[in-house]
Amino acid sequence: MDSIDENIAKESAAVKTEDYRHIKVRKVFLYPFFKRLFDFFGSLFLILLLSWLLIIIAILVKCTSKGPVFYVSKRVGKNGKEFRCFKFRSMVVDADKKLEALLSQNESEGGVTFKMKDDPRITKFGKFLRKTSLDELPQLFNIFNGTMTFVGPRPGTPREIALYNDYQKQRLLVKQGLTGYWQTHGRSNTTFDEMVEMDLLYIEKKRGFFYDIGLMFRTVWVVLRHEGAE
Repeated sequence: MDSIDENIAKESAAVKTEDYRHIKVRKVFLYPFFKRLFDFFGSLFLILLLSWLLIIIAILVKCTSKGPVFYVSKRVGKNGKEFRCFKFRSMVVDADKKLEALLSQNESEGGVTFKMKDDPRITKFGKFLRKTSLDELPQLFNIFNGTMTFVGPRPGTPREIALYNDYQKQRLLVKQGLTGYWQTHGRSNTTFDEMVEMDLLYIEKKRGFFYDIGLMFRTVWVVLRHEGAE
């Protein structure tokens, strides 16, 4: 895996610091204050409202495969700060250890993120959770504690971020989110480079309280239609 990662890292480093376009985070008056206020009370409300669903999913995860209910992974947030990201477990317990053997079958263009249509590590119930995006509901707790936000770029793993070039690392200029511009405009149907461009467009030109609300409503529609879900 080291040789594969090194090759990708060398290719990613082709964009030199002096060559890439620096973006500026769009500033909106009182936006950070109202965004955090909405994140805190919105996530608390949804946790209470969906507590019955969270309990049912937890029971089904436990009953359909061996292992813990939750999958807790290291993710990289704003300014490169690592945090623990919560999801319902949709894979077998040793999925991370099996990743190295599957890297040669990565279907993601560029090789930074890992994507495989028929990933053998995913459990039967896990396929349903991923298709419906229900596996991501525990991230409401991340939003509640402030490590994530409702709307922002999706958080990458330390392995993925290590392969980013300086241009791509600008995704980390803002807090990472449960949903966002990329998640509502293609998701798994887009390439990694397209995802980066969408995220940077949001950060530089679109982010704002009412725009975020619009993306959240669009997210519901996308999830219900299973657009770009795998």
